[in-house]
Amino acid sequence: MTSDMTIDRATAWPGIATAPRSAPRAWLAELLFRQAVRSLPVRVLLPDGSHLGAGKPDAPAMRLVRPADFYHRLGVDAKIGFGESYMAGDWTSDELAEVLTPFAVRMATLVPPTLQRLRRWVDRRRPDAERNDLSGARSNIGRHYDLSNDLFAAFLDETMTYSAAWFEHSCQSLYDAQLRKIDGILDYAGVREGSEVLEIGTGWGALAIRAAQRGAHVTSVTISREQRELAEARIEAAGVSDLATVLLCDYRQVTGSYDAIVSVEMLEAVGLEYWPTFFAAVDRLLRPGGRIGLQVITMPHDRMLATSESYTWIHKYVFPGGMLPSVRAIEEAVADNTRLRVVERRTLGLDYAHTLRLWRERFLANWNEIRRGGFDETFRRMWEFYLAYSEAGFRSSYLDDWQFSMVKPA
Repeated sequence: MTSDMTIDRATAWPGIATAPRSAPRAWLAELLFRQAVRSLPVRVLLPDGSHLGAGKPDAPAMRLVRPADFYHRLGVDAKIGFGESYMAGDWTSDELAEVLTPFAVRMATLVPPTLQRLRRWVDRRRPDAERNDLSGARSNIGRHYDLSNDLFAAFLDETMTYSAAWFEHSCQSLYDAQLRKIDGILDYAGVREGSEVLEIGTGWGALAIRAAQRGAHVTSVTISREQRELAEARIEAAGVSDLATVLLCDYRQVTGSYDAIVSVEMLEAVGLEYWPTFFAAVDRLLRPGGRIGLQVITMPHDRMLATSESYTWIHKYVFPGGMLPSVRAIEEAVADNTRLRVVERRTLGLDYAHTLRLWRERFLANWNEIRRGGFDETFRRMWEFYLAYSEAGFRSSYLDDWQFSMVKPA
């Protein structure tokens, strides 16, 4: 690394260029890490040639390049330090998702129960600035989705769909699997010719285009300026501008009434305290007899409750203000705040793992193109970790992804 790169990294990535220091916490972190990996099917390779873990010689390997920095980061803030240490190059792996999957399987038990009870005193709390009120939601969404349309185009398929695909078979193309997913959620919402449809969370326009091609009239809302700009261009290029309109508008500000409402992986950005507001809004906007197609990333209910106030690496670097619901939390929010009934649902969890693997392969293959957009090596490691970390979550079933069909009684 040149001195110029060091200066740039220190300026652009506070806390990454230099590891924080806390000798007592680093000592405890090393003790807990060694205990945690003792039974995991991985190999943790140390600079002196020794190794940790229960993995066989062909098990996925995690290489500690700078163990001292790794333990200091882990000790100061385990929920953030593990990912930051990968960004900094303190550890690395050629099989990143495979290494992370066993950790995800044991996510709830890696820290002993005695220490878990101390979480309320040691966990960093979410910043008030990342609350999802009207201004906070716009800021949170902008920090991720307004990074660069070219960045997302470099690893997504031609539909520019940034959510789980639904594969009919393992050899199906990502493009075809994304269209299958979109058609599936539109079917769940009963979208057909003449339907008046509200889409909450535009993405880059693929679902609005597909619905308009069925002959539906689509109003799509987003709070990302970059997404709206490209979505409008894509809608025009598809020849459906007369049927699909994109508004820069928060879901809480939408008016009117609709035959169908569709929202794909947007609820995760709403925030726990606003779930009742979200469901009350869709209930208000949906006409009697109408249907909703909802796709949501979920986590187990007990883990949702245990981590609801935690501030993690994902919040700091990828999705500020985000919160994954459980299936139970969704069902309770629907029951408590709407007249809707869940009539059908299906899981896409393993499909999401496969989707993320394909995205990561494309991201790394196109890195030279991406870096010309002003993204540095630390960003590459951050994004690679994000995609692999998410893949591991779905492969381990710590995370899941559900499509729900809901109906409002006539």
